[in-house]
Amino acid sequence: KPSAQVVWPIVGQEILNGDVGGGFQGVQITSGFFQLWRSSGITSEFELYATAIGGLFMAALMVFAGWFHYHKAAPKLEWFQNVESMMNHHLAGLLGLGCLGWAGHQIHIALPINKLLDAGISPQEIPLPHEFLINRELICQLYPSFSKGIIPFFTLNWSEYADFLTFKGGLNPVTGGLWLSDTAHHHLALAVLFIVAGHMYRTNWGIGHSMKEILEAHKGPFTGEGHKGMYEILTSSWHAQLAINLAMMGSLSIIVAHHMYAMPPYPYIATDYPTQLSLFTHHMWIGGFCIVGAGAHASIFMVRDYNPAKNYNNVLDRIIRHRDAIISHLNWVCIFLGFHSFGLYIHNDTMRALGRSQDMFSDTAIQLQPVFAQWVQNIHTLAPGNTSPNSLATASYAFGGDIVSIGNKVAMMPISLGTADFMVHHIHAFTIH
Repeated sequence: KPSAQVVWPIVGQEILNGDVGGGFQGVQITSGFFQLWRSSGITSEFELYATAIGGLFMAALMVFAGWFHYHKAAPKLEWFQNVESMMNHHLAGLLGLGCLGWAGHQIHIALPINKLLDAGISPQEIPLPHEFLINRELICQLYPSFSKGIIPFFTLNWSEYADFLTFKGGLNPVTGGLWLSDTAHHHLALAVLFIVAGHMYRTNWGIGHSMKEILEAHKGPFTGEGHKGMYEILTSSWHAQLAINLAMMGSLSIIVAHHMYAMPPYPYIATDYPTQLSLFTHHMWIGGFCIVGAGAHASIFMVRDYNPAKNYNNVLDRIIRHRDAIISHLNWVCIFLGFHSFGLYIHNDTMRALGRSQDMFSDTAIQLQPVFAQWVQNIHTLAPGNTSPNSLATASYAFGGDIVSIGNKVAMMPISLGTADFMVHHIHAFTIH
């Protein structure tokens, strides 16, 4: 792996540039870029250089587009409020075609290169990326179905393509990452879903959904007017929009943090422990900051943009009207969780201090097993056997299964839960409530 940087010799810091083990000079890189490039099919600095030039060109194009649409032909404010068009373009264009383009890259460039690398062929001997596009013979040797071209697609004989669009599950035993053919399949499937979703909203033609109608029809048995008025709030208050986007992106970042170790997506990232730790910590902090920002901007919305007259008996109004009950319940839950969880810890501290380890809460003394969580893990381990009988392994070894080791290092193994997890869970439940 490359070194991230070299430290300047200020007040003795150059010690960091020394050999850090395994003959490695410099500062260990923990961004995960090496693994990301490996999975994309980048095998040399020249390819990286070409990619950077391409990125620079696109960035320049976007800077020009930004200047043009701000100083020459700025859209009217109403343009930003045309939510159906926005949803269609973002779903079909950004997410749909974005996924399709990435699936194309993964299939035509990344898959053959990674297959050769995994077979132990040195990067110098692997053909250049574009050669797999131009010379069909090269890719046919690795994935025979390429010789049939697109005939199986139009004859609906899609299973022909199962050699590069797989449903294996588990991790590649050579690299400890998810199967690249699984992730290519995943992005192709998502592309189809998002492109379909991008045709869902009513714009210039009389078919499709209207966002306002969906929201106003959304009434539950106990929620009064339901989501009536939400459309007006979200098309007129940037703070309300930002709050929801931050909450969603923050939650997503936390989900990404957990998937980084539970389903390691890139080759060799699972056994690169400093990188795993760094990426997990980074995405948890970022997620936390985004969620705090969501609360802040929701508060600014309530102060500056909320109009009580326009929100009578809808979900927002009803939440505000019984906020005393909500806050007092949260308060009660905090007291309950805090005293009980803290009590367990104090008990353990006291027993440890008195030398009575047999009276502590632990897996080897008084057990408090998280039985529901273990039950959920067990279901997740067994379920693929019924729902996808042809897959080779479970989606994630976190729930159960075998230990995957790469070069005598554990890439992934079952994360069995016990008394300590039960206790930490309740302390954390206390803090977030």
